[in-house]
Amino acid sequence: MEHEEIESRISKNFDSYELFFLTEKTKKLESKDRDLCGVELKEEEGIALRGIKAGKMVFSYTYERGEEAAHALLDSVKLVVPFVEPDSDAGFPGPFSDYPVVELYDGAGLKVTPEAKTSLLMEMEGLILDYDKRIVATRNCELQEEEIEVAIVNSKGLRVKSRKTIYSLSALCVAKDMDEVSWFDWTWAHSLNELDGKALGLDIARKTISFLSSEQIDTGIFNGILTPQASCEILGVLSSSFLAESLYKNKTRLKDKAGEQCFSDVISIVDSGFIGMDGFAFDGEGVPSCENTLVERGFFQSFLYDTYYGTKFGRASTGNGVRTGLKELPMCGRRGLFVKEGGANLYGRMTDGIIIEELMGTHTANAITGDFSLGAVGHLVKGGVRTPFKGVIFSGNIFELLRSVKEVGNDLKFYGTCGSPSLYVEGMKISGK
Repeated sequence: MEHEEIESRISKNFDSYELFFLTEKTKKLESKDRDLCGVELKEEEGIALRGIKAGKMVFSYTYERGEEAAHALLDSVKLVVPFVEPDSDAGFPGPFSDYPVVELYDGAGLKVTPEAKTSLLMEMEGLILDYDKRIVATRNCELQEEEIEVAIVNSKGLRVKSRKTIYSLSALCVAKDMDEVSWFDWTWAHSLNELDGKALGLDIARKTISFLSSEQIDTGIFNGILTPQASCEILGVLSSSFLAESLYKNKTRLKDKAGEQCFSDVISIVDSGFIGMDGFAFDGEGVPSCENTLVERGFFQSFLYDTYYGTKFGRASTGNGVRTGLKELPMCGRRGLFVKEGGANLYGRMTDGIIIEELMGTHTANAITGDFSLGAVGHLVKGGVRTPFKGVIFSGNIFELLRSVKEVGNDLKFYGTCGSPSLYVEGMKISGK
């Protein structure tokens, strides 16, 4: 059964509706001990339905195809209708006259032979293993490619379709001397040619060796650097503060702060629908993607809206209706949230202070107040000499932390849907020995 036939069947049962068609093809290669140890192929094709009848919005999904798909979708929603409350703000966007041209599909990369992709993976693992004799093992050495195709239609006349690819490399390195340490990192791109396995492998190996003989450092207040990885963890916690859903539920400190300086004047934050792993020509509801400036030189500008919360506040959607998969409703969320790059190489002139490489336990941070108390590992720098530390607690408040940023680095890196360069911060509270 074609999309049009399914839509025809669905349309007879609702006052308004939306159909979301998703096809995902995933291939994963895994290496261990310089040999290919795993190949995983996965393909899923499904349909999600949101329908409104008498003000009640219902949701269902199915992996059935053909005529059975429409039956499955309708049978599922019949079960939940009695338990759904009417909501006058529920609705669908569109249609839109124009969509941005975003080049996120690498068909040539999909055609590269499995042997060539295996070679890329093996080269990365080999660079890690050969870097230092103290490196004893690698784990999770993986190359993954995803091909994603989405089509959305709704009763308002919205008709949109697009596709993208995502390629990723990851590895964990284990080193042993007087103690045993490990380090995991990963990188991704929309084009296979943009993956730099050599750089990733060498960086993972170098970082792993650098953490051998780690010790606690003294309790104190330090100036220093948050690496992109650590900064992205902080940004991920902060991100909910920019959502209209948080505004509606009174769960953000940024309420009534538009136009006020809430962060350091070197901090500018953007949410973009074009970059980050959620980059696409449109969001999960079919709204055209765009770039939204949230913070400009420290001054808070605006919140992010999907269709539902946009309706509640009388605002247009900012293209932030996010779907995490077929089984989930679109929700107000970040697309590609990042701190804009500065011009500084923060590490080149670092002579004294700390470098926080990784944070642990960010899920425990309070996303509303911004308070956090996290495990941290990194390097203490004295006279330009780095020594590794572990077993310390980094505590504070995210809003105060981002007020204390004095410089922004030139090394922007995205981890999933968050991106950040290194940040030089004053007054970081460390609890050690």
